[in-house]
Amino acid sequence: MTYLSGRIRRQFDRSAAGLYDQNAAVQRYMTAQLVRLIRDELQPPPHSRLARIPANHLPVLEIGCGTGLLTERLAALLPPGGEMTAADLSPAMLEAAKKRLGARSGGSDRGSGAPRESSVPTPASPEFPDTRPDSVRFLQADIEKWAADAPASSYGLIASSACFQWFTRPAQTLLHLRRLLKPGGKLMFATFGPATFTELHRSFDKAYRSMEVPPQRHGLSFHGVDEWTDMLRQAGFGQIRTTRLVRTEYFPNVALFLKSVKALGASTTNALQVPGVSPRRLFGGMFEHYEKDFGTQGRIPVTYELLLIRAT
Repeated sequence: MTYLSGRIRRQFDRSAAGLYDQNAAVQRYMTAQLVRLIRDELQPPPHSRLARIPANHLPVLEIGCGTGLLTERLAALLPPGGEMTAADLSPAMLEAAKKRLGARSGGSDRGSGAPRESSVPTPASPEFPDTRPDSVRFLQADIEKWAADAPASSYGLIASSACFQWFTRPAQTLLHLRRLLKPGGKLMFATFGPATFTELHRSFDKAYRSMEVPPQRHGLSFHGVDEWTDMLRQAGFGQIRTTRLVRTEYFPNVALFLKSVKALGASTTNALQVPGVSPRRLFGGMFEHYEKDFGTQGRIPVTYELLLIRAT
């Protein structure tokens, strides 16, 4: 495990204990949009309410299952006998996902440094009360390392929501994921685009410039549609389609917005502390510019750019 992946794991372990779901409004929206896309892609309309993932797109691999927002929706789309693996770097997130599905924890190899996998029965979904998927397997692993050694042509559908932005080697990882897909299999994922947190970044830029210091980016740098498309093509995907959505959330103030980001485990930043620049002064300036430039009616907006991408 790299230093960065270890830090990410610790952040998500902390946020799994209820805080993530309390602050995951955008993640829930992303999941709903991705599930709609998956249903339309695999079962073109008009489709019935009981549409299932077809056999040629099984089994399913979910990357970065988190607390199970997407997991429970995908499990409800499995046909009888359908199989799915839900993977995440964080053990605490996997436990939260199991609880969401109402599952009993299976055995685990906690004494080993190798990825751990357990299989548990899933209950009938309230959305599909007539069907009980056989099982969802939970895998604790760094997917960027795991995918390099996993058996080829193993999955008919690989899906992920709000995870791919964390990849440290996205081009290489996409190449591995392409190898894991069966012929005709699909990769479908939702991630954040570079316009996410536009107001925050502009406010930081102004705060840096007011101190006559070159601006630094705080938080992750997100890839755009063109970058993802190029990486997917280089990985061997031939058919690539993208959808871009912009969503605005509102918070009472900047402090509560940043608290929400931290609760989601998403406070990683590549910004370095500049000698002679007080973090307190920097953040104070950012707060001031944010609320002055963007605040309205006692609240501040936060822009999210959402990218929905499917590739074959």
